[in-house]
Amino acid sequence: MTTDRYAAFVHRVRRLYAARAVEALLDWDQETCMPPRGAEDRAVQVSLMAGISHNMLLSEELREDLEHLEREQPADGVDARTNVREIRRQVDRAMKLPRPLVEEIAHVTTLAKDAWSRARRASDFDLFAPHLRRIVELKREVADRVGWTAEPYDALMDEFEPGARAADVAALFESVKPHLVRLVQGIANAPRRPNLAMLECPFDAGALGEFCRQIAVAFGYDFEAGRLDVSAHPFCTGLSPRDVRITTRYTEKLVTNPIFSVMHEVGHALYEQGFDVRHTHTPLAAAASLGIHESQSRLWENIIGRSRPFWERYLPALKTRVPALSGVTLDEWHLAVNDVRPSFIRVDADEVTYNLHVMLRFDLERRLIRGELAVQDVPEAWNGAMRELLGVIPPTAADGCLQDIHWSMGAIGYFPTYALGNLYAAQFAGAARAALPRLDEDVRRGEFRPLREWLRENIHRHGQSYRAGELVKRVTGRELSPTAFIDMLREKFEPLYGLR
Repeated sequence: MTTDRYAAFVHRVRRLYAARAVEALLDWDQETCMPPRGAEDRAVQVSLMAGISHNMLLSEELREDLEHLEREQPADGVDARTNVREIRRQVDRAMKLPRPLVEEIAHVTTLAKDAWSRARRASDFDLFAPHLRRIVELKREVADRVGWTAEPYDALMDEFEPGARAADVAALFESVKPHLVRLVQGIANAPRRPNLAMLECPFDAGALGEFCRQIAVAFGYDFEAGRLDVSAHPFCTGLSPRDVRITTRYTEKLVTNPIFSVMHEVGHALYEQGFDVRHTHTPLAAAASLGIHESQSRLWENIIGRSRPFWERYLPALKTRVPALSGVTLDEWHLAVNDVRPSFIRVDADEVTYNLHVMLRFDLERRLIRGELAVQDVPEAWNGAMRELLGVIPPTAADGCLQDIHWSMGAIGYFPTYALGNLYAAQFAGAARAALPRLDEDVRRGEFRPLREWLRENIHRHGQSYRAGELVKRVTGRELSPTAFIDMLREKFEPLYGLR
């Protein structure tokens, strides 16, 4: 019977996703608490798990289930069609990638992450360059095996943002860029400027950590189904809706760094914890795309976390944890946490300049994969693009081309999802405000349940039922456009800086 066949299919899929969760747990451990000498062994372990997952996805039994279910629609309706469609997509891609290639990528990137960490600490690109060179070679091979029409980068980006094409994303970015540049220039000459000295104050990491935890709980992060740790690069790992882990990092004296990192990662975590637990370890409990995933983190970090109503509620609580802030006024703080100025580090960048950082990486990645940019020329190309887009040149490689972990992970094609996430977030926020007219009052009272439940109902619970573009249109009533994002930035920052 088809119903029995579908049940067997779901059982196999859940075992596959459980194996991937084990691999993700190994990655989480490497970034949080693995001893430094464990990298070589961890590479073997991760490679083994990647190969096992690959074989499970391409097993004869799973493919037979797929073929049967595609011929005869299972009785479970829309949910079943989603699972069948998404596993078919994964199988078709995986069939083009031999297991030795998959295992080599896992092995190479595990070692590369350790090399990147050492290179970043030493600010020495040459320590990482050989690893990046091999990763680029392997990702070109992946693109060629998967297949592409316009350019090989499309095949890589499709892994993270299904259906997206580099040329379309580039056109979207080009439509946003002049608005960002104009706003940055306007703010640079604004009559009002924040006093950033207040952000560089002494603090007790334990006390500040408790404040961050308080915010995470208020947003709705379930610590019974998650944990908060420290890592070199903040991230979120979702093993299942019942086990979603986040990290933050502390920068000496910069009090805002862990706060906004936690807000950002909690946004990711709420998406993961918001999946329907009945669909654990299936595509129905997975993100529609990484751009949609990023929209959730940017919404909570920037649209909520940097708003005046939020700090009306939480600045007094922060002052009790960080006494050095006792004399800071709400107006001073709100302006400072919305500082706009060119900077070196993407994860610390403001809402206005952030997308320019992403556009830089997007362009460099495309050129690397096309063979137009050699790995040894990355630092010079990076610094030149920083000068052109942001008017600054990183003083060290750690502040420049070594600042992100993504290339060491082999995640080429990932970066554009960050900028797409900002555009998605602005459009989702507009729809949320229309549905929740008392949203600012809720935030002012520290009541985040209405927004969280609206997001859960409209976005989280659907998993991969809809592609990103389809989900945006379903939630907001229109296709993705830069208009909401540009309007949101102007409406927020022009009054804040006295530009109108």
